Amino acid sequence: MIDRRRAIRLALAALPAASLLPSSAARAQQAFQRFLPFLVDLPGWSGSKADGMAMDMPGVSMVTATREYKRGDATLNVQLITGPAAQGTLGAIQSGIKLETGDMHMSTATVDGLTVARTFIVHDKSGTVLVALGANALFNLAFKGVAEDEAFALARRFDWKAIQAALPK
Repeated sequence: MIDRRRAIRLALAALPAASLLPSSAARAQQAFQRFLPFLVDLPGWSGSKADGMAMDMPGVSMVTATREYKRGDATLNVQLITGPAAQGTLGAIQSGIKLETGDMHMSTATVDGLTVARTFIVHDKSGTVLVALGANALFNLAFKGVAEDEAFALARRFDWKAIQAALPK
């Protein structure tokens, strides 16, 4: 007698594997690799090897490319994100939020025609620079141990418009 629950679990477990057949894997690899050149070297910083991930399932596609940087105790983590993960964050950016407390602040502005949200936490000099690149694409620079203005200047070293142009249409 067939255990229906076990058969369903086995079928569901096989679904992710089926989406990673060679042609799908090659497309996924190309999807994130096209963004790696945008994760540039930063003068005075030691950058790890850029890496990424692409997931393509019926109705859902997501791509990330990421690179970490270090300078002494200071760290940067840069990500390019497309898909549902980016869409969730973009909602907060598009709202135009502005928030200030004694220890942190957050603001949204337009820079070079793109919506940019900046957060900064004073006590550990950490925060983020988020750039809306499209309806489902985001540039994210998270930092720690870096002054706010320097972090923004570092974020500007990445060519947001070129990244935006490389997004799938």
